Amino acid sequence: MLVLGIESSCDETGVALVEAQGSATPLLRAHALHSQIAMHQAYGGVVPELASRDHIRRVLPLAQTVFAEAGRQLGDVDVVAYTRGPGLAGALLVGAGVACALGAALGKPVLGVHHLEGHLLSPFLSADPPEFPFVALLVSGGHTQLMRVDGVGHYEILGETIDDAAGEAFDKSAKLMGLPYPGGPWLARLSEQGDATAFKLPRPLLHSGDLDFSFAGLKTAVMTQARKLGDQLEARKADLAASTQAAIVEVLLKKSIAALEATGMNRLVVAGGVGANQDLRRQLDAACAKRGVRVHYPELHLCTDNGAMIAMAAAMRLQAGMAEASTRYAFDVKPRWPLDSLQAA
Repeated sequence: MLVLGIESSCDETGVALVEAQGSATPLLRAHALHSQIAMHQAYGGVVPELASRDHIRRVLPLAQTVFAEAGRQLGDVDVVAYTRGPGLAGALLVGAGVACALGAALGKPVLGVHHLEGHLLSPFLSADPPEFPFVALLVSGGHTQLMRVDGVGHYEILGETIDDAAGEAFDKSAKLMGLPYPGGPWLARLSEQGDATAFKLPRPLLHSGDLDFSFAGLKTAVMTQARKLGDQLEARKADLAASTQAAIVEVLLKKSIAALEATGMNRLVVAGGVGANQDLRRQLDAACAKRGVRVHYPELHLCTDNGAMIAMAAAMRLQAGMAEASTRYAFDVKPRWPLDSLQAA
């Protein structure tokens, strides 16, 4: 079964081919990705209309690249998968429209995929894929969640953010420091030059007794500290960045360990863009090694949005009998779509 995956939920256009044989873990045959970061930098954030128009320009050339790299033809595709949500409505409609048009032209079924399930299952694309069950730390964009994952489609939310997500805390704090868009990676790089103990910043909900997150207060604390520094901000920016990252990482680390202890599981999967943060990886690896816990991550180049994770999620849902691809080519998208509402087709 050859699955073509199309991702267009925000500011990356991704296309990929994943092949599934029997019950074995599907394999990535080829993928291509275009990031719109350079286009949105001038505005300090994603402009939805520009994002949608750029997806239209990019998706078919990327598909041609993928087929050439895989040595396959369009007619070899068995299922066309696309991101149905959550995300920007206009951007989602581009991917959904292209996927359903291709499916109709080829007479092949299509399947809408949940963007966060794509991230959740993306570590299965790595050289060291996990095994079920596991605890998942999902840190993608506006989402920060801890989940118990017993199998494809069997997800229980253990805790989630009640306001800002970890990724938003990185990006918004970076913007307060005057760092370029997207702020998270810039803050992480700058923090390598700073002192993580320079400023005492809050660790919201660290001792709440549950597995929920809150990062809005941290952002406010960073803003207050930046204002206090005034003209000294430029000279102390690396210290403020390092202190901010340390606060975010500590909360993610301790909540993840608490989730492992609460469930009794010995396997942790980290997925989503923040999962690429090197300090987070180092601290999780060290803490989990002490407890005999295996940690799995996506490959670094597959932490951000991409078509490979969408094709993989579709293939795994089909393998598990948790979804059925359809030849009904009318489509809708779900800009808001809680992962815990995802049900088998």
